Amino acid sequence: MISKTINTLSLKLRGAYIIAVLTSIFLGLASRKFSHQLNEFVGENAGDVIWAMMVYFGFRFLFVQKSLFTAILLSFLFSFGIEFSQLYQEDWINQLRGTVVGALVLGKGYLTVDLIRYTIGIILASGLDKVALTLKQPPNPKN
Repeated sequence: MISKTINTLSLKLRGAYIIAVLTSIFLGLASRKFSHQLNEFVGENAGDVIWAMMVYFGFRFLFVQKSLFTAILLSFLFSFGIEFSQLYQEDWINQLRGTVVGALVLGKGYLTVDLIRYTIGIILASGLDKVALTLKQPPNPKN
């Protein structure tokens, strides 16, 4: 019975995380397309912050039964790894980066400020996740 409850909870959480990933993708693309209509600070930073949030929610989707810390750690390793990979400049990877999908996933060039943006995105996403999980917990009958 406990196993069935855990599987049902895992499925519900996976559904929530896939919605969060898709929402992040939509908001991230919108922030790029309409950056000229946003506040300058938001327009310059939102895309990378939202991208890191999407990465976090993606890891939560994949590893729903692991701890929040695991998702945070994997998100930092992945995001920072992608950013540092931009220091590698060879024709084959630059051709990949020249495509729309390649640019969205791999980026185009290394920027130290992106590491700060990713950190903010991961902290925001994990904070939202923590609050949502806390709100979903059943009330403690001892109170």
